[in-house]
Amino acid sequence: MSTGTSTETGQEVESAAPRADELAALLLAKDRPARPGALAASLTFGWRAMLKIKHVPEQLFDVTAFPIMMVLMYTYLFGGALAGSVSAYIQFLLPGILVMSVVMITMYTGVSVNTDIEKGVFDRFRTLPIWRPAPMVGYLLGDVVRYLIASAVMLSVGLVIGYRPDGGVVGVLLGVALLLVFSFAFSWIWTMFGLLLRSEKSVMGVSMMVIFPLTFLSNVFVDPKTMPGWLQAFVNNNPVTHLATAVRELMAGAWPAADIAWTLGWSVALVAVFGAVTMRLYNRR
Repeated sequence: MSTGTSTETGQEVESAAPRADELAALLLAKDRPARPGALAASLTFGWRAMLKIKHVPEQLFDVTAFPIMMVLMYTYLFGGALAGSVSAYIQFLLPGILVMSVVMITMYTGVSVNTDIEKGVFDRFRTLPIWRPAPMVGYLLGDVVRYLIASAVMLSVGLVIGYRPDGGVVGVLLGVALLLVFSFAFSWIWTMFGLLLRSEKSVMGVSMMVIFPLTFLSNVFVDPKTMPGWLQAFVNNNPVTHLATAVRELMAGAWPAADIAWTLGWSVALVAVFGAVTMRLYNRR
């Protein structure tokens, strides 16, 4: 009985071997799917970032409640003292506080990158046959949507409390578009820190040390002409100052060519420097 069973098993193994060979030959004969292009891969990872927000909606707190708090707090806290009235100050403040808030929330990009590294997700990304920067670009594209939400929330609150952009819809859209371009480029700094540092707390701490001087030592709240000369030298050459001036003037209906050029130049430089460093760190992990 056992001899017959072993014989039948041997015959099954022998018959299975040709079938496996035929299947392998069939798979090799077929054309493999084409590798996804750079844009398609980046958009896929961007969609992944959006799905994370869908499953954890609390992540939108920093682009909804935080911007509202910033607008109301600084407008009513400093409006009367600095401009004589809230209605007068909001015309100067809102574009600046919009820039400040969006630039500040860019640091969460680095936190997300660091979190995925700690969970081992990046090890899976590295094995995929895709454009190497796609995961990083996807993070940033997903965050651009968050920046857009924050901008819409802050502009809505500003309009309710008295902000009136003389540039109309076109001026507002141009200002927001410039802000998104700069924020996308600025976020590469945090992807670098997300790869370089060991924990989320380290990323947050270093981010604060960089963001606070750049945002507060600018023309977001007041005209630099009232500052000491040595401080003006820093403020006037601060990339956030160029960005805030460009956004403010665009929304007011003007065309600040110099500040727009400076902002775009800073954006290109940030991507060229920190994008290259980010990818070098990513490839070496």
